[in-house]
Amino acid sequence: MDYRVLLYYNYTTIEDPEAFAKEHLAFCRALDIKGRILVAPEGINGTLSGTKEATEQYMAAMLADERFKDTYFKSDESEAHAFKKLFVRPRTELVALNLEEDIDPRQMTGNYLEPQAFREALLAEDTVVIDARNDYEYDLGHFRGAIRPEIHNFRELPEWIRENKEQFMDKKIVTYCTGGIRCEKFSGWLLREGFEDVAQLHGGIAAYGKDEATQGELWDGKMYVFDERISVEINQVDKKVIGKEWFDGTPCERYINCSNPECNRQMLVSEENEEKYLGACSIACAKKSDNRYLKKHHITPEERDACVALIEK
Repeated sequence: MDYRVLLYYNYTTIEDPEAFAKEHLAFCRALDIKGRILVAPEGINGTLSGTKEATEQYMAAMLADERFKDTYFKSDESEAHAFKKLFVRPRTELVALNLEEDIDPRQMTGNYLEPQAFREALLAEDTVVIDARNDYEYDLGHFRGAIRPEIHNFRELPEWIRENKEQFMDKKIVTYCTGGIRCEKFSGWLLREGFEDVAQLHGGIAAYGKDEATQGELWDGKMYVFDERISVEINQVDKKVIGKEWFDGTPCERYINCSNPECNRQMLVSEENEEKYLGACSIACAKKSDNRYLKKHHITPEERDACVALIEK
């Protein structure tokens, strides 16, 4: 475990995101850092990997900058880089809620709950726990009893809440996400919408899984991550597999993308069914001539047709 993966964000003022992104890119390259870092007038959001020495230098440099001195870094050990490339990009906002009037978490956000307090909230009968992530993230793993919004992108969450407002309006709301950044704005938006008792998991699921007291308890499945690992373990107490295989519904925690580039659907699929269905989510996608699985395994059109014939029987 010579490498480390860092997850962090900081809502702070960055006067010239484009200039900062250019300078930061050069700095990361010098350290052989890889990953995705977004820079906006409202702050910075990053997930990156590097050697332990490189990530120590990176954190030290960030914390020495007055703008980022209070940054909360979540880290995981890794055997190698968790990313293939490095991107440092300027953006208008760090997380896209696409609100007509944006939320500034420095001015309005839900109360922070540390992991132990969050675990108590999970068990409280008068509390509604809302997962602020996308549906495919929830399907791989989530906190027990958490509500699954029917959304595929974070920007769809406000509309879904408004459509289901009567379920939550007079209750205590607790929300969570991977590292905390989405909840900063989402919980603030809930307050602006009129919800009075709103809290969020400080540091997100990533921090909860590392907490010595909770040890990831009451989390089922794995946590989806946006890097080469795809998923990581959280529950160290009583792990359960809740993901369901795309084709047969059996327990599964292995995510792939449909091999048809035009589809690219994310799905939980066993190695056996990936081979059987040529990496595709359907027969129609398996038949596509630009199917990535066919190209990777050098499968001829004749061999593809023979495989499809077996599936259709």
